[in-house]
Amino acid sequence: MLKLPLSACLCLAAALTGCSRSNNLLLGEVEAQVGSHTVRVTDCYRTSVPPPERLADAGGQASYRFMPCRDADVQIRAGELTVNGRSYGHIRTSDTILVDHGVVSVNPPELQAHSGK
Repeated sequence: MLKLPLSACLCLAAALTGCSRSNNLLLGEVEAQVGSHTVRVTDCYRTSVPPPERLADAGGQASYRFMPCRDADVQIRAGELTVNGRSYGHIRTSDTILVDHGVVSVNPPELQAHSGK
């Protein structure tokens, strides 16, 4: 009888070790600071997430690429946001970005609370 609660606790503990602010395996969310931008991607179940890459500057501005999952390729070049090859226009220096099951939002309310804006 004691084995069931003990095994449940061990499973929960193992699952929680895969959770952090930057990678929540249970919810399938990853979050990273990409330059001056907070970027969160949902529907991304990875135990380890590659960090954002700094690319060669474009137009005198820093450029970045964050590809936490195969189906989420976020690029910021010369202040322009591109996700999975589709342009979402220019973004401001401190804008937050959410890629939620393929839908891209800039400065969504759920990220505004986290960034303190």
